[in-house]
Amino acid sequence: MGGFSLMHWLLFGGVAILVLGGGRFSAMMGDVAKGVKQFKKGLAEEDEAKPAARIDGKAEGEPAAKDG
Repeated sequence: MGGFSLMHWLLFGGVAILVLGGGRFSAMMGDVAKGVKQFKKGLAEEDEAKPAARIDGKAEGEPAAKDG
C-alpha cells in the first residue's frame, strides 16, 4: 500500500511539466541545483574553520604535570 512505480513517477513528472511549463520547471530544477551546491560549499567551509583539538600546547593523552 502506498508504493509508486516508475510509471507513476514518469506520469507525475509529465503532468508537472505540462502544468508548470517546460521553462518554469527547468528554472526550478536549476534553483534546486544551485541550492545543493551552496549547501556543499557551506559544509566544506565549516570543515576548514574547525579549531584545533590541542589546548595549552599539550598533545592528547599527555598527562598533566603535578606540582607538589
